[in-house]
Amino acid sequence: MEYIKLKNSDLTVSRFCMGGCPMGGYGWGNVQEAELIAAVHTALDSGVTFFDTAETYGLGQSELTLGKALGANRKDVVISDKFGVHAKKGQPTFYDNSRDYIFEACEGSLQRLGTDYIDLYTVHYRDGKTPLAEVADTLEELKKQGKIRYAALSNIGEDDEKELAELKGKFVSFQDEYSLACRKNEAEMKRLATEFSLSPLTWGSLGQGILTGKYNLQNTNFGPDDRRSRDIYVNFHGEKLKKNLKIVEVMRSIAAEHQTSVASVAVRFILDYLEGSVVLAGIKKPAQLLSNIEAFNFRLSEEELKVLDDISKD
Repeated sequence: MEYIKLKNSDLTVSRFCMGGCPMGGYGWGNVQEAELIAAVHTALDSGVTFFDTAETYGLGQSELTLGKALGANRKDVVISDKFGVHAKKGQPTFYDNSRDYIFEACEGSLQRLGTDYIDLYTVHYRDGKTPLAEVADTLEELKKQGKIRYAALSNIGEDDEKELAELKGKFVSFQDEYSLACRKNEAEMKRLATEFSLSPLTWGSLGQGILTGKYNLQNTNFGPDDRRSRDIYVNFHGEKLKKNLKIVEVMRSIAAEHQTSVASVAVRFILDYLEGSVVLAGIKKPAQLLSNIEAFNFRLSEEELKVLDDISKD
């Protein structure tokens, strides 16, 4: 395992972060709590110290499962939790960064996780109306109360960047989509990391699974209980799917050279190509976790990085 200190903080984390979206149990096909808990234990045994979840994942179910799985190990890990998606069963879902909601969301997350502090509290999505400075002030209050240690951002837009200029040092990291299947955010992520001194965390690091090598044109007709059946998950549809499968063929050759999994090549590319990054990937079972972290057993050569760079450019 490799470790890194998040900028503007004293948080040292593994460069692989176990993502908790599948723990929510919604839209990920067949998900079993026993396997999820076993995956967390496998991660701990493998040196993973960083876990990500969100209030909205399964309307709190992800937090409940993560808290249950960590148990007494909670003190030895860093938890990233996210707020900003105001979702309740039977009610319309909307983005909310208001002070009252942030306090309410934090209390709920603490209870479900079974902890009295969150290491990294992340603005999941901006609501388009609450000034970022106001959000930062609210998060500072939570810090003073000891309920969170640091603040972070996710899915940053142009307006956020303008406001961030006045808030340097208030946030320690940011999350955005990035993988061999999605490089549209690459230049922006590198600039944000440098200009605003933020550590980049990548979500969608396996392209929602297309970069694992498990899929082809014949087995990507997902059922209605799998979010990837929807057109918005472009990695599994049309010309984008065909391009991704070409990328996977190159990855498969590199994986064979290193005697490793295809998924680990996807992870290793990000680690080697995006300086100071942490790879975040959703995990449903121990085998997936182990396949991903094979990335820490090898490095990609300059030639391999160039081949992957060339074939995956948007």
